[in-house]
Amino acid sequence: EAKLVAEKLRLALSAPYQLNGHHYHTTPSIGIVIFPFDNETAGDVLKHADTAMYRAKAAGRDTIRFYRPSMQQAADQRLSLEKDLRSALEKNQFELHYQPLLDNNNQLIGSEALLRWQHPDQGWVSPETFIPVAEESGLILMIGDWVMQQAIAQLKQWQQHDWSRQTGFLAINISARQFHQANFVGNITRILQQQQVNPDRLKLELTESLVIENIADTVTKMEALRELGVRIAIDDFGTGYSSLAYLKRLPIDQIKIDKSFVLDLTEDSNDAVIVETIISMANHLSLGIIAEGVETEAVLNTLKAKQCNIFQGYYFSKALPRNEFEQYAHTIGSVEPS
Repeated sequence: EAKLVAEKLRLALSAPYQLNGHHYHTTPSIGIVIFPFDNETAGDVLKHADTAMYRAKAAGRDTIRFYRPSMQQAADQRLSLEKDLRSALEKNQFELHYQPLLDNNNQLIGSEALLRWQHPDQGWVSPETFIPVAEESGLILMIGDWVMQQAIAQLKQWQQHDWSRQTGFLAINISARQFHQANFVGNITRILQQQQVNPDRLKLELTESLVIENIADTVTKMEALRELGVRIAIDDFGTGYSSLAYLKRLPIDQIKIDKSFVLDLTEDSNDAVIVETIISMANHLSLGIIAEGVETEAVLNTLKAKQCNIFQGYYFSKALPRNEFEQYAHTIGSVEPS
């Protein structure tokens, strides 16, 4: 019975709604606890319901989870990780690595800055482990600001040493919470001006689900960023909720095909159809197209035959520390980004 009530709530809260002329879409996460099982006090009920709710969020949101005692251990681990993340920010344990992006002629045109964390006890911690905790705790705002500051500072360093031609543009990932801050565009403008960096060297990667949370606000901010000179790409395209109606309204420069469609491109006919459709759509909309997850020559050649023009993946290189990326850029050669 509790599941039925929760499902009704989920469906009601998931329905799109309109407020002040703007369209919104929410994805509720619901945690359920049964009293008196595994609960001795009202405090236990609230604590365990909260734990189940966080598990629902971790499962991808817009879902329901019942509390189980094993969840508490996971919750304790999450709190410990959150504490360590705060310490990592204070002690400067984060660093950026750079994964190359190449064109049809295998020339470097840019890179994506990827966050890495070397824990003092656990070593390198996967972003898949700590990013969800950062998002749930709100630390993603401070981490996102750190990434932005570091990335633009790096662009300035390359610019000062006349390395801009070799290293090309730099792409960074932007979280939904970061993007929808009221002062987001102002912060980027301020940092670019302080560092005196050419804005067209910076590219922001936004996910599909991010851009439709508040389409009016999204378009306004994108237009301001484009006017500034910053370039914009939709990341992980094909995995979110965007439609052609939304896509044609967005002032974007590129679409990035999610690696889940690229990895088995030569073996899965469904992936091949999806990739070909995305490329065709991007070309008709005069958008650049990037394929991530390129790991074999066969996949690369197939993408080239389908008129994809920018590539990223282990076939070329993993994400590299700054000095190794600079050596890579010097060795492989580069061109000015189009």
